Amino acid sequence: MLRTIVAISMVGFGMLSPVSRQQAPEQSTDGITQGELVRRTQELVDAVAVGDQTPWKKYFAEDCMYFDEKGRNMNKAALLADLSPMPKGYSGSIAIANAKSRIEGGVAILSYDEDEKEVIFGQNLTARYHETDTWMRRNGSWQIVASQVLRYYEDPAPGKADVSKFAAYVGTYELAPGVSLTISMDGGHIYRRRGEGPKELLTPEATDIFFRKGVEGRILFQYAGSGQLEETMKTLFGEKLTRDRANS
Repeated sequence: MLRTIVAISMVGFGMLSPVSRQQAPEQSTDGITQGELVRRTQELVDAVAVGDQTPWKKYFAEDCMYFDEKGRNMNKAALLADLSPMPKGYSGSIAIANAKSRIEGGVAILSYDEDEKEVIFGQNLTARYHETDTWMRRNGSWQIVASQVLRYYEDPAPGKADVSKFAAYVGTYELAPGVSLTISMDGGHIYRRRGEGPKELLTPEATDIFFRKGVEGRILFQYAGSGQLEETMKTLFGEKLTRDRANS
């Protein structure tokens, strides 16, 4: 569509003479909108469940850098190799939400949430991620040159624990020389306290596995082959906590 602009110029003593000219049509090849970025991004995530590499080959630059929520640093070849259809009995979808962008010249940054729903043999699971993509326009084409994915932390669903075992957990554990972690029991619940810090409730995820609400990581109580609680306790981060026998 052509748009006509009428220019008014002054000639002589107040004489007005209309002059018209035509302006070239608006071009979409020099710029990109947030709406288009979101559309392309949704196209990318829709292809994940079925393992369709087509949009990923199209929208990711050959020299792209991709950092996923697992901490992996992948180039385009590794990224494409990681895309495969979900196994039998699995299904899922990802929805883009809360998109924000900064677009200037030949660079566009899109930051957004990914709300994932997954069904594994009839069990419904959810997860949330935040991703930031940097698009660049090269040779008339917009492609992603860098992408980073972060996972939102969510507490696991509370599980059941054998309350009769709680008394065996109670004791003082050594995190490091001079740094202690105390496990106590009160009113049918167990708590942790690091040094002189506040007492925090431990919520059971499963037998012998506990978490603190809003805090990533677990505390795992381990048993020896005899069924007795070992003199050590480990977190799922790999820390070894040694029980102080004198305060057990």
